[in-house]
Amino acid sequence: MDKLRGVLDFCIRHQTVLGYSIVSLMTAATEQIFSSVVFKCPCNSGNMLYGSIFLLMPAFILFLLGYMVNAKMWRLLTGSCPPEKRCRCSPRGTCGWYCHVLVSVTARALVAPLTWVTVALLRAEFYECAASGNSLIKDRVCKDKGEECWKVLVRIPCDEKLSKNISSEFFSLQAQSQLLGWFLIASIMTVALLSTCVSRCSSPVSYLQLKFWKIYSKKEKELFEIKAKEHASRLAEMNLKCFFEATDPTPFQTPSNEDWKKISFMYTFNSQEQYYSMIHKYVNTNRGNSIRFGQGDQNPSVLAFVDEASIGESGF
Repeated sequence: MDKLRGVLDFCIRHQTVLGYSIVSLMTAATEQIFSSVVFKCPCNSGNMLYGSIFLLMPAFILFLLGYMVNAKMWRLLTGSCPPEKRCRCSPRGTCGWYCHVLVSVTARALVAPLTWVTVALLRAEFYECAASGNSLIKDRVCKDKGEECWKVLVRIPCDEKLSKNISSEFFSLQAQSQLLGWFLIASIMTVALLSTCVSRCSSPVSYLQLKFWKIYSKKEKELFEIKAKEHASRLAEMNLKCFFEATDPTPFQTPSNEDWKKISFMYTFNSQEQYYSMIHKYVNTNRGNSIRFGQGDQNPSVLAFVDEASIGESGF
């Protein structure tokens, strides 16, 4: 039992990393299925188009899906352009603030597509097919070798032995693809490490306070879901009872539209009066009616978990 509890604690502490790892593994498995079952290089003049589509199009689709399932994206957009108002940057969310959030969302959305491209390059099948039909490769490999060289080049993905008949000095297309794959992996890890270092260095709070903050955000989310379900159940039960029994409803306190909007704003950090969430800020500023409620500095990227903890991963 203690071992199971230890495993659960580990998963909770590292749920973000584990989530990315699961997404990456699923993407790699999908690429394996596509390359083994679906992908069949035509080995003709259509190699470039066919190989490029399999290399890049699934990555683009995964990128769009990354945006669609990101809860922070929908929290940012929901209610930003109501019919009675013009669609514009509001005082509570300037264009720079929107861009800051979009950068964070984009970084998360890139996990799956970059995994697809990396795995595809290491396996080399898509790149080999596309590169064998590329005019630049053709001009370099088949220079002064006639039309027969071009015909052999486009058939390389279907017969690996043909590559030996072209040039022993030129890197094989498979080797090129794998080198690009490792270079992409090294670039991603370098950017991830640098961005993490910059994010932590710019943290407005200390390490232990940041740890406490994350615990608070997680607990607030859990309790919010419990209270919301209880409140919604009581309201639904009361309305159904009035409907079926033809009685008048009793007064029932529920947050107003304005209250919901206030706690749905993106979190902004204020070094003078620190709050751990928008709900925390709401209850300590006279239900959001104080002028202090609208005050806040830019949200450091290290505190992005505050908004993520208050909404589900589905974004709905």
